Amino acid sequence: MATEGARAVRLRTQVLLSQILVVALTLGVAFAVFGYLSDQRLRDAYGQRALAVARTVAADPVVRAEVARYAPGAVDPGVRQELATGPLERLAVDATQRNNALFVVITDDAGIRLAHPDAARLAEHVSTDPSEALAGRESITEERGTLGDSVRAKVPVTAPGSNRVVGAVSVGIATDAVHEQLLGDLRTAGGLVAVALAVGIAGSILLARRWRGLTLGLEPDELAELVRGQAAVLHGIGGGVLAVDASWRTTFVSDEAARLLGIAPDIGRPVDEIGLTPRVLEVFRDLDRQPASATVGANVVIVSARRVSRDGRDLGAVLTVRDRTDVESLTRQLDAVQSMSTVLRAQRHEFSNKMHLVSGLLHSGHVEEAARSVDELIGAGPLGPATPGIDAIHDTYLQAFLAAKAAHARENGVELVLGPNTWVEGDLADPVDVTTVLGNLLDNAMEAVRARERPVRQVRQVEVELVQEDSTLHITVADSGDGVAPDLVDTLFTEGISTRDDLGVPGGRGVGLALIRQIVRAHGGEVRLSSPGGGEPPLTGAEFIARIPGVLAQSEVSWPRRP
Repeated sequence: MATEGARAVRLRTQVLLSQILVVALTLGVAFAVFGYLSDQRLRDAYGQRALAVARTVAADPVVRAEVARYAPGAVDPGVRQELATGPLERLAVDATQRNNALFVVITDDAGIRLAHPDAARLAEHVSTDPSEALAGRESITEERGTLGDSVRAKVPVTAPGSNRVVGAVSVGIATDAVHEQLLGDLRTAGGLVAVALAVGIAGSILLARRWRGLTLGLEPDELAELVRGQAAVLHGIGGGVLAVDASWRTTFVSDEAARLLGIAPDIGRPVDEIGLTPRVLEVFRDLDRQPASATVGANVVIVSARRVSRDGRDLGAVLTVRDRTDVESLTRQLDAVQSMSTVLRAQRHEFSNKMHLVSGLLHSGHVEEAARSVDELIGAGPLGPATPGIDAIHDTYLQAFLAAKAAHARENGVELVLGPNTWVEGDLADPVDVTTVLGNLLDNAMEAVRARERPVRQVRQVEVELVQEDSTLHITVADSGDGVAPDLVDTLFTEGISTRDDLGVPGGRGVGLALIRQIVRAHGGEVRLSSPGGGEPPLTGAEFIARIPGVLAQSEVSWPRRP
């Protein structure tokens, strides 16, 4: 643990030092660029200042007249004393002092000094090249002369009343002044850089703390391992996982969740915009941990949601999805098997009773009555009297299912009758889906009939009518219940809507009608509420109509039609 702690501290320190180093290097580069640009700016400024002074001196009428008096060869050491006390010297010294210049030098057209701060150097040739000025061009240079390094400007002097160059004026400002001004600017800039560096260090420290808070105290290697583990687990488990942050934007969608919920694995989008069905979205928003059933496309799923937090901080929510499609299919098949078992038990019971009757007649010597009972048994079979009109249905699977439902209805005090137009001569091509739709409609109708206590003489009846149209099966189910409440008519097939209580039902009710609509539409058909109630007695309750194409195949066995 100590080694891991030291490693974690070192990593955080490295990040902090890296940030400080980047800030320091950035400020260092900026300081160097500032120094360079400031030096160039100051040298240019001082050069312009020297040029302005030189132009002023060269334009002075006294200077122009005095310089024009001295022709090449007219200046010799003998006139040095004259120059030292002459007007040019006084003007040059005065301009030097007034402008804090290093020197103001005036020469003739041969480059001989006519004015100089050092009188001993008068009547001597200048130490730097005056050819540019003597050629009539102004120049600014940085050179070293007898008085030291300086930024100097040289300007030609013209004769009075003409443009003839008769001399030059050179004004120099010591580079030490430039350096002193530059150092002052750099000291100011250095102070600002130090402040900026301090702010950068403080910002880096705050950023490191913020980064640690955002990563919940986890180091990068721990985050990488967590992401790898999360991907391995969440993508590998059988169920699906959909995660959102505290603002309800998606942060993770497993492959299984995308498949089961029919959504795209888009990260960062609001959960309301990723394509969840209203039922699933409602469960997610309510953060209900109680598993709830939902239908999504061709899938039947179980969904549950829960909030996620760490150290008291809200991190969002997670929706888990489990596929129940196979279980639902097996449940339908089991219902069909149970229906067959129920009708077989009913057949065995009725055959046993009739065989007891035949046996008693034979033992008592009533042979003719016994023979008549056997003939009736062979002609009608046990299902005939149990469910009148069932011989209009050829498919034995559908016969057995309806017989079982009729037996179940009788046990609950409800009469299940076949409608007068019932006629199905084909065989079921998809018995599981048909019995699922038919069974749900019949169960809902019987539940509606038994919902309230009724007078003893009032009929409790459910009527089902099955009609074949080529390979399409039409189903009509009506009951003698109270019908559907007006406020539920428009939302009856919406998932989660039910007229019954949810007590004792995992995940609640409101799945049956949504499921059968999904099955019927998968076959290209439709199921609807044709009447919410108020029909002709005894069928005063609701009436449902379903049309399921492609579920009947033409029977290969010919059988007699009813007269």
